[in-house]
Amino acid sequence: MKHIWAPWRVAYIQGKKPEGCILCDKPVQSADEANYILYRGEKNFIMLNGYPYSPGHLMIAPYSHVRTLAALTDEERSEHFDIVSRSVEVLREVFKPDGFNLGINLGKVAGAGIEDHIHTHIVPRWLGDTNFMTVVADIRVLPEALADSYHKLKGKF
Repeated sequence: MKHIWAPWRVAYIQGKKPEGCILCDKPVQSADEANYILYRGEKNFIMLNGYPYSPGHLMIAPYSHVRTLAALTDEERSEHFDIVSRSVEVLREVFKPDGFNLGINLGKVAGAGIEDHIHTHIVPRWLGDTNFMTVVADIRVLPEALADSYHKLKGKF
């Protein structure tokens, strides 16, 4: 049997989980690079997902803490989807994926890890990017570090 080690995960597994909402807490800090915040709009921001499905996995979130699309103002909703559209084009240019998954998980049963703060996921996809590790071992093998993805994308929005 072969083993794959992911020692960086132990800090998260054993560490104290933050209270509150990361989508509210991270943007008020002045640590965009440490928090992987790539862009700040007037009503929404873009950040890399800290536990990505693939390199360049983005989350677009409003600054306001709301859980549904209907709770967004017209201005928040309009800017949100403008940023989603722009993000797809930036990811297409920088990472050259074969496709994308875009999603908003509404409610825990729909897969929302942060169910009280609506956000959109953009996941770049490549032919053959899913391998047996995800299927049989519940492990994702990512070919690029978050910091490297951040530096490729920073300033592109």
